[in-house]
Formats: sequence, C-alpha cells, structure tokens
Amino acid sequence: MSARVAMLSGDAVVRIHWKLGTDVLVGVCHCGAEHESEDPVELWEWLLAHPDGHEAGER
Repeated sequence: MSARVAMLSGDAVVRIHWKLGTDVLVGVCHCGAEHESEDPVELWEWLLAHPDGHEAGER
C-alpha cells in the first residue's frame, strides 16, 4: 500500500462530490462557489466555465 497523498489545492483545482444516498452531485469551484446537479456533464460545464455563471461563496 502506498502512503496517503495530501489533498490538492490551488487556483485550478475543482471537485465533484456525491451526496450519499441521492443522485445529486455537488461541484465545488476553486473560488468556493458550489452548484448541485444530477447531470455530471452540466456540472463539468459549470465548473470549466469559471468565472462565468458563479461568484465566490455562492451556493
């Protein structure tokens, strides 16, 4: 087994989390904005369109 790797951070890191027990995904932009969707394509388009469509701290 390999050693644990630290969580990435920075101006280009985005994440998608799955809400346990649902079909909902939560996209988290590096600026802190979040967006929920059941469609992963919509979520990636939203994340990659930064900064269009969201502001820092938006939920």
